[in-house]
Amino acid sequence: MNNLDAIYVDVDDFCLLFEPQWLEHLISTGEKQRIKPSRLSSSEVMTILIAFHQSGYRDFKTYYTKFVCQYWRHYFPDLVSYTRMLKLLQATLPALCSYLKQRFDKPTGIAFIDSTSLKVCHNMRIPRHQVFADEAKRGKGTMGWFYGFKLHLIMNDEGGLLAVKVTAGNVDDRKPVLDMVRNVTGSLYADKGYVSTSLKAELAEQGIDFITGQRSNMKRQPISSWDRAMLSKRFIIETVFDQLKNMAQIDHTRHRSCISFMVNL
Repeated sequence: MNNLDAIYVDVDDFCLLFEPQWLEHLISTGEKQRIKPSRLSSSEVMTILIAFHQSGYRDFKTYYTKFVCQYWRHYFPDLVSYTRMLKLLQATLPALCSYLKQRFDKPTGIAFIDSTSLKVCHNMRIPRHQVFADEAKRGKGTMGWFYGFKLHLIMNDEGGLLAVKVTAGNVDDRKPVLDMVRNVTGSLYADKGYVSTSLKAELAEQGIDFITGQRSNMKRQPISSWDRAMLSKRFIIETVFDQLKNMAQIDHTRHRSCISFMVNL
């Protein structure tokens, strides 16, 4: 079984369980709308998208039109046009979000939290930017000011994803922490940007030991050699951010809608 087969089998098993439940939810809430029949199943659409992030292509259009349509027709005999494919991708957003959550790893007792910027346009173009005018905000990261969003991740010491959250670029890194720690046990390590006495106390009430780096203007607090070693191991999450941005292409400024931004993410 090659990698594409493995992705499809896993996604299809998920969709067989998800789609009936999602349809039942739409009916119960009165949100059910007429769904235009498609030659491609949701499983196939999601498989093509997931494979894109592993392909090395820098944009989905080139990947789909020049690679999938030319070399994968024996896998997907009912491929649709690129324009139609974009519509199908947007329709799979609820399934993609649920699938991501289903793929979360188990806590190991050691976790790391960090955030990274997701720019939606160059700083010089901020006054003319329209696509995310109501959602994106100015923020400041390690590389300076940016306009867009922040991606917050919590990972265990084995590189497994435990929680994910997207916020506007101006949101303090500490604000989403309490919403993200439901799947965290033991110790949670963060850089000095997360220093907060009140947050540490609230996490302690949940049984989580919150250890952060120390700012230069702070009174030095005793820290064990183990915790110091774990703080230095935070590079694991920075490595993941680098792979997501430079290999999976989650950070670019070509989005034309909020939905396409979330689907790509």
